Amino acid sequence: MLGTSGAIGLQRDSRMLGDEQSGATVPRMILGARLRRLREARNIARSEAGETIRGSRSKISRLEAGRTGFKLRDVEDLLTLYGVTEEGDRATLLALARRTNSLGWWQSYHDVVPSWLHVYLGLEQAAEVIRCYELQYIPGLLQTEEYARAVLRQGSEAGSRDQTERRVELRMRRCRVLQRATPPRLWAVIDEAALHRAVAGATAMRAQLTHLLEMSELPHVTLQVMPFAVGEHAALGGPVTLLRPPGDELPDVVFLEHPTGALFPDKPAEVERYRHIMNSVVVDAASAHASREMLHRIRAQL
Repeated sequence: MLGTSGAIGLQRDSRMLGDEQSGATVPRMILGARLRRLREARNIARSEAGETIRGSRSKISRLEAGRTGFKLRDVEDLLTLYGVTEEGDRATLLALARRTNSLGWWQSYHDVVPSWLHVYLGLEQAAEVIRCYELQYIPGLLQTEEYARAVLRQGSEAGSRDQTERRVELRMRRCRVLQRATPPRLWAVIDEAALHRAVAGATAMRAQLTHLLEMSELPHVTLQVMPFAVGEHAALGGPVTLLRPPGDELPDVVFLEHPTGALFPDKPAEVERYRHIMNSVVVDAASAHASREMLHRIRAQL
């Protein structure tokens, strides 16, 4: 039973998810996690839960992982199976279920957003903390429009000029998350190689470096550079992003992007491994102050 947490939980969820910025991603993950805990508390197998909602074991797995929307009828049946009978508790979870099919603002870009990116966008727009290491490019949330356009033109899904412009528009809208009244805490480590790679030409790169310097002055943004001199380090394998969802119910989410898609490793040991990688990268990288000096130096050479 959820006990008195019903009404309190509903108030907390309303504060946490009361706008459109998160879309359905975070509500799905929260509801999935709560249903999983209720099922496990009753020692009910996923296969039995699947039969209850006229589905399968794999459907329960997807629901509990927050990878799909919820039907109210399914949630009602699962709550009954799990012994949740108190009206306040049921109302809390059913209200959350209604949020799991809401649309985020980025849904209007469905023509240029691959399916695997939707989950990430929801997490990015709702996250309390975003930590990332980038090897080849400037992190998306810190890109200028001209730099973003050059990067997106080269991507595997570049498409037509109109499609590229739509992707640029989407990326610039994503960047607004850092300008909100209550923005996420962004901690970005950029490999020095990305700072020397003038993908949009020297003039555009100079503007990009200026933008990084300006963004690094924001109180909620920490920017570090991984110098060539460091040599081998924990994240040489590629870019890593860790997102901390709002509230305290969900663990950090690991996002690993590659040219044709992305991975979301979610086993506790995997999440801990990537948390350790990011901690190591932060220690190995130049300090925020030294990184700003590097940015000034590299910009002066362009």
